[in-house]
Amino acid sequence: MPETPLPPDRLNAVGVLTRREIEARILAPVIEALSAAFGRERVIQIVRETIQQIAREQGRQHAEQLGGNRLADFVRGREPWLRGDALSVETLQATETQFDFNVTRCRYAEMYRALGIPELGAVLSCGRDGALSEGFNPALKLTRAQTIMEGAPCCTFRYRLQAEAPADEPPADSPA
Repeated sequence: MPETPLPPDRLNAVGVLTRREIEARILAPVIEALSAAFGRERVIQIVRETIQQIAREQGRQHAEQLGGNRLADFVRGREPWLRGDALSVETLQATETQFDFNVTRCRYAEMYRALGIPELGAVLSCGRDGALSEGFNPALKLTRAQTIMEGAPCCTFRYRLQAEAPADEPPADSPA
């Protein structure tokens, strides 16, 4: 059965922090009930994979809404994630192919802790980031060594726009 794409995403109007709280308040009890019936590890794996699939589609839609999928478009389009002082960000480097920043305060992590579900924060929020950037532009890669959600003092976001091989040349690791 072919997958039906999600309808256009208009939920960023409320800001992503509020959106994640609404989602968490609904998903946490559902995850708990399914975990009791089918085992927590398997349920978390399914939720993680599903959230990442949704994030890829949201990334694709976000690029369409912004009218481009360059790194500069990605940086310009992050306001909904910052809205309401959701993140305190320290930009380290911003070029056409690299965007490095640290998050020094994360109200998302604070919200998941306040809801009593800190272990779900990485699945419901942090786990989206790499998939969202892949959906936004398949050549945009995120590396993150640590997160506040997992107890680190800051989150380290390192985005790189990878060079794509010209269409008439085989990838470097394939036989000619």
